[in-house]
Amino acid sequence: MSTEDPPPSYDLTTQPWLPVQRADGSEALLSLQEVFEQAHSLRRLVGDVPTQEFALLRLLLAILHDAIEGPADVDEWAELWEEKHLPARQVTEYLHRHRDRFDLLHPRHPFFQVADLATAKAEVSSLDRIVADVPNGERFFTMRARGTARLGFAEAARWVVHAHAFDPSGIKSGAVGDPRVKGGRGYPLGVGWAGSLGGVLAEGADLRQTLLLNLIAADTDHLRFPPDDRPAWRREPTTAAPAADPASEVRPSGIRDLYTWQTRRLRLHFDGDGAYGLVLAYGDPLPARNMHDREPMTAWRRSPAQEKKLGLAQVYLPREHDPTRSAWRGLGSLVAGEVHGAAQRQEAAAVVRPRILDWVARLTVDGVLPQDYLIRARLLGAVYGTQQSVIDEIVDDAVAMPVVLLHERDSGLGRTAIDAVADAESAVTVLGDLATDLAEAAGAPADPPRNAARDSGFGALDGPFRSWLTTLAPGDDGAQRRGVWQREARRVVGGLADGLIDSAGEAAWQGRVITTATGAVWLSASRAETRFRRKLRQALPLTTVEPSSEAHP
Repeated sequence: MSTEDPPPSYDLTTQPWLPVQRADGSEALLSLQEVFEQAHSLRRLVGDVPTQEFALLRLLLAILHDAIEGPADVDEWAELWEEKHLPARQVTEYLHRHRDRFDLLHPRHPFFQVADLATAKAEVSSLDRIVADVPNGERFFTMRARGTARLGFAEAARWVVHAHAFDPSGIKSGAVGDPRVKGGRGYPLGVGWAGSLGGVLAEGADLRQTLLLNLIAADTDHLRFPPDDRPAWRREPTTAAPAADPASEVRPSGIRDLYTWQTRRLRLHFDGDGAYGLVLAYGDPLPARNMHDREPMTAWRRSPAQEKKLGLAQVYLPREHDPTRSAWRGLGSLVAGEVHGAAQRQEAAAVVRPRILDWVARLTVDGVLPQDYLIRARLLGAVYGTQQSVIDEIVDDAVAMPVVLLHERDSGLGRTAIDAVADAESAVTVLGDLATDLAEAAGAPADPPRNAARDSGFGALDGPFRSWLTTLAPGDDGAQRRGVWQREARRVVGGLADGLIDSAGEAAWQGRVITTATGAVWLSASRAETRFRRKLRQALPLTTVEPSSEAHP
């Protein structure tokens, strides 16, 4: 390169790199400026994997918070909501002021990277290290036709953002200048910050609404909004060394700092056609405990074990998603900050619901949104395996609900929804008991048919429950609406039970003597059916009540 040649550049404020879905279903790549200008006509971001969408949306939120320096309160937020477009001119001017820090290839401070990051032996790793759909050490399982030997700059930028949020733990490169390096290696310090969360977003009808619904005002209770909060690009560029102890600086200082937290140190290696390698090292680890006054996009669970270990009165940890459970089955932690069946202590809640849902509820309580406003709570997260060194699964689910369920001043319908989940659990348990009885009556192992019956039960109830949930409205009679759900659950589970009974073999109908805790009993398919019908009536007692003529369809 001659001295007259300009340095390489890839300006993320103007270059297309963010995948979006338009209102008509088509997809496109847009720059940061274009996303904010067109947000009202975009359905959503579309990441290469769902967790990438979560990381990119938090990046957009940090930009929007910082560009408008707010919102300071609900009134300012309401003004934004009433406009048809985001304040794109204000955001564009902001991005222009900081465009050097959004240059992916900047020679001194490349976006979310360290310019001189290197190992003692100048090793360069494969880009597989940051691409989440290529399992570590299993390149033949890649979803890509040509692996990840090379990435275009647009996709490389997306994976850089994702790495800071969701990168697995495990051995990393030992960067020169990092005092934590031992024997040329960076030893495990945990996953990226978002990887420790059970991520929750409030989704609206378009990207503009989604961004605003997650744009929390600074006067919100139970969250910190210090005046010195600022994102990574308004701080000194990182070096290979970790930042000072976050606790000593009271960091992350706020949402903007947290959404752009530098959990890794990266440096892309590239040529004129794209990136072909990288150096990936540890950055600033962030302990997960007691961050519920700063991180709004996850539920929190109280940990007695950590309280005892650390000698603290209260310790809350992020409540991660269970990939085996549909979103609606965890409704209690979203609606009321509780888990069905968990003991509640008087001095502190066992589970704290995501602050983002507290915020949306406040918008309706304050009259900014109508009480029957419907939101879609989107659940996103990563499940790690092998000592958190690889992503095994990605959770992506959603449940639509009227915001009235979130109101603390009128928690009746929220309680109804939570009780309805318990009704579904009870009905499926009874179905599993039927499968167990039929297997034992035939002299067969009980576990496989019981598990299969439970899976089919929850699967069959999934759609009906989600539909029923969206019909709840302010002023509804909770008992009547729960009765509607119980009758639907009985219809669905009863139909599955009929199938199990009809398919029971001759041995089950003949029956046999089995030994129980109370003694020997005769068990047959006929007796199993009788027990099932009785237990289902007990599990769903409102099914015996005649529906009101005013019931919802």
